[in-house]
Amino acid sequence: MLANSGSGYFFQGFNLINSKGLRRFVLIPLAVNLVIFGFTFYWLLSQLNAYIGQFLGWLPEALLWLEYLVWPVAVVAILIGFSFIFSAIANWLAAPFNGLLAEKVEAKLTGQEDTSGGLADVFKDIPRTLSREWCKLRYYLPRAIGFFIIMWVLPLIGQLIWFLFVSWMMAVQYLDYPFDNHKINFDLMRGRLNEHKGQSYSFGITTALFSMIPFVNLIVMPVAICGATALWVDHHKQAMKAQVNTRDK
Repeated sequence: MLANSGSGYFFQGFNLINSKGLRRFVLIPLAVNLVIFGFTFYWLLSQLNAYIGQFLGWLPEALLWLEYLVWPVAVVAILIGFSFIFSAIANWLAAPFNGLLAEKVEAKLTGQEDTSGGLADVFKDIPRTLSREWCKLRYYLPRAIGFFIIMWVLPLIGQLIWFLFVSWMMAVQYLDYPFDNHKINFDLMRGRLNEHKGQSYSFGITTALFSMIPFVNLIVMPVAICGATALWVDHHKQAMKAQVNTRDK
């Protein structure tokens, strides 16, 4: 069923993860999230007060009034940063299984025969899927460093820019799974998302917001994969197949 926006496809993912035949493929990404989230969220809470206290200690007395701004800004910035770091680590570890989930969802949505194979094929495909994750990391890191600096140099505006960057990366991360399953080049995939920037941002912003909610973010990965695959089927699949066939001629 066609959704009205990128965010609509994210919410469609909640329905898809409960679909018959897909539940068992959601369990592995969910288990990875549980383990990583438990360790990282515990560490973050134990360090947050100390780091903010150190930062406030660097401020001159004339600027101590900024404490009332620093706390909410710092908490929001950390939540945003944590949401993406958490997602990035989880996606690296669960990448082969995420691709499998995307294939199962696409087969269900299109009614076509499922040729994705089982877990044995997933393990055989690990080198390729990790290579694709490396492409995303190379794209992400230099931009993340620049936007992270801007986030701390420009209060409020910097946090907004960082959030928009994280949202874009959420769209790139999750929409890439169905693109990659069809062996579509990473740069070609990014170009396609750029052509539909509003839709991509709508999906990414919704994903980023839900990733910032503790405990809810445990299910964001499978939900986003299902939603992104539905978006691929409805808006990108036919156009990309035609584009690739044209290039190959």
